[in-house]
Amino acid sequence: MHDKLKLYGKAFDSRLLVGTALYPSPAIMRESIAASGSEIITLSLRRQSPGQQQGKMIWDYIRKSGCQLLPNTAGCKTPKEVIALAEMSREIFGTDWLKLEVIGDDYNLQPDPFGLIEAARELVKRGFKVLPYCTDDLVVCRKLLDVGCEVLMPWGSPIGTGRGLMNKYNLQTLRERLPDTPLIIDAGIGAPSQACEAMEMGFDAVLLNTAIARAQNPVLMAESFRQAVASGRAARNAGLMLKRQTASPSTPTLDMPFWQQTVSSGEGL
Repeated sequence: MHDKLKLYGKAFDSRLLVGTALYPSPAIMRESIAASGSEIITLSLRRQSPGQQQGKMIWDYIRKSGCQLLPNTAGCKTPKEVIALAEMSREIFGTDWLKLEVIGDDYNLQPDPFGLIEAARELVKRGFKVLPYCTDDLVVCRKLLDVGCEVLMPWGSPIGTGRGLMNKYNLQTLRERLPDTPLIIDAGIGAPSQACEAMEMGFDAVLLNTAIARAQNPVLMAESFRQAVASGRAARNAGLMLKRQTASPSTPTLDMPFWQQTVSSGEGL
C-alpha cells in the first residue's frame, strides 16, 4: 500500500508514465491516459504547441488532468537548442520538470551522450528537475548523476521500435550498480509483457507512448499496460524464484512408497 514511486521529492501511486502524441484523436488520448492510471504525462512544445488547434485541445485536457507534466526536448540535437526549448517549456507549461532528449543519430534516435551530459549540467544549474533519456551505458549514467540528475531514463530499445529490452545484461547491470537511483525504462516497449519484465527486473517505472497510441484499441491497451506494470512490480516485491540449471521436482516425496524412494535415490541398483 505504501509502495510509491518517488521522484524529486514527489510521490506517485502509478509507475506508468505515458506520452500524449500519435493518438487518433484528442478524445482517445484523454480516455487512454485515464485508463492507464498514469500520474505523469509527457508532452512536447515543438510538436504540441498550445497555439495550434489540436495542440490547444490537448493542452486544455492536460491542464485539467491533475497529472504531473513532463515536457520533453524531442527533436533537439544540441545543448543550445535544448536549453532554449527548456526555458520556453518552463514558461508555458509552468513546471521545472524536464525530460531531457539530445538526439545524436537520426536513424535510431540514439541519445548523444556528450551533448546529454553538457545539457544536463547546465539545466540543473538553472533549477530544472532533469530526467534524461539515455542509453544503457553505465559510465554515461554515472556522469549524469555526477552533474546533478536524480533520475535516469535508459532506453529498452530505440524509440518506436517495440523491440522491448534488447540488452538485458546492460540494463541489469545498471539496476545492480545504481541501487538507490530511480530508473525508468524509456523507449522501445511494445507489449505489456515487456513492461512487466522491466518491472520484474527491478526498474522503478516505465514510460511509453507509441505502444498505446498506435494500438488498434488504445484505451484497452492502456489498461493492459497499467495491469502489467502493477503485476511486474508486485512480482518483484514478492521475490522471484532463482533460476536453476537442473530440474527439481515440485512434488514432495512424503508418503511415497519406500521402494520408489529407493529407486529414485539410486539405492539398491
